[in-house]
Amino acid sequence: MRIKATVAYDGASFHGFATNPGVRTVGGELSEALSRCLRQVIKLTCAGRTDTGVHAQGQVVSFDVCDNNTANNNLTTLRNSVNKMLAPTIAIREMSQASDTFDARLDAQSRTYRYTLLNSEVHDPLLANTTWHHPRPLDITAMNEAAQHLLGEHDFSSFCRRQHSRDGTDKSRIRQLLRAQWADIGGELLQFEIEASSFCQQMVRSIVGTLIDIGTKRWPPETMSSILAAKNRSHASNLAPARGLCLWAVTYPQP
Repeated sequence: MRIKATVAYDGASFHGFATNPGVRTVGGELSEALSRCLRQVIKLTCAGRTDTGVHAQGQVVSFDVCDNNTANNNLTTLRNSVNKMLAPTIAIREMSQASDTFDARLDAQSRTYRYTLLNSEVHDPLLANTTWHHPRPLDITAMNEAAQHLLGEHDFSSFCRRQHSRDGTDKSRIRQLLRAQWADIGGELLQFEIEASSFCQQMVRSIVGTLIDIGTKRWPPETMSSILAAKNRSHASNLAPARGLCLWAVTYPQP
């Protein structure tokens, strides 16, 4: 039986999601807890492999359990048992039976990330793990104007870390960007929400870093178009810190 689960986590103390022997990862902790509760080896497929320090509110995973496993009869009990083992940094928010062919990564239509920035003179220690403190004033109108140049299907090489396929060829960095918008959410907090079919490694943090430079008047908004067209990582800004980034939601086709 295939299971679909929605997972939230504080990524500050983890070396990303993907299981990596010898280091603490979200996927490693989650699969180990599920394996112990179900008394079988659990292998996870996730919608997005978040990097070190990145958080999630709506990560989605899929995995198979044996049909004769008695825990299958009560997924709420399984969820609660796993959550007790993983608290306080990881929580399974929802768990349900999926179709036998469901794949958390391949079936996803889009992923939405949120990046939260504290735009104040003084930092807030209570927000240190979930926001990027930026004390300089920012022009949110200019940042939103620049972000609109990214909408649609483009080669995002200027904003992505190069990755290679197993045969040694470069992985495609062409992506379909659906939404990109900054909002003032109060309390001196700015939040950037971005949705795409999928994302390249470090793509969101690179875009955020570049938009912040535009917000501080380093570049005018129209520069974003030329940075995108360059298809060269050196043309964009430095990465925004991982701590402000959260995988917020993953969408799937309606059944």
